[in-house]
Amino acid sequence: MHFTTSALSALALLLPMTQAVTLSYDPGYSDASRSLNVVSCSDGSNGLITRYGWTTQGQIPRFPYIGGSSDVAGWNSPSCGQCYQVEYAKTGKKVFVLAVDHAAQGLNVAQKAMDDLTNGQAVALGRIDVKTTKVGWQNCGLPHAKRELEFDA
Repeated sequence: MHFTTSALSALALLLPMTQAVTLSYDPGYSDASRSLNVVSCSDGSNGLITRYGWTTQGQIPRFPYIGGSSDVAGWNSPSCGQCYQVEYAKTGKKVFVLAVDHAAQGLNVAQKAMDDLTNGQAVALGRIDVKTTKVGWQNCGLPHAKRELEFDA
């Protein structure tokens, strides 16, 4: 019995953690020309400018599926670039969102991402309850970071 309990505990650590949070939208994340210098995940060792060389939001793969996350504590957070699978139970729809900024509560995303979840109702609804799961960076279309490639050689 001890082995079974230990094995189940270890397995639970490997499963993705799902969390209930609120989600809202911010028009700033919909602006492809917006400089990455205005978001928390700009430069610094964990920043998107440093890691990938991007300077605007529109250069991010799968833009506009980006936004702020309460997991990003502030500038240069280790949570910069975290990819989330976001599910809205009322429609059953899911999107992947890349954390590029800090949000005070839950997720704050581009209007397009929220519209996709809510069948075009982002403006009418304002804030919704969703389930998020942290997933691998590949789900958000991220390439290997430049700094990782430099060290792989």
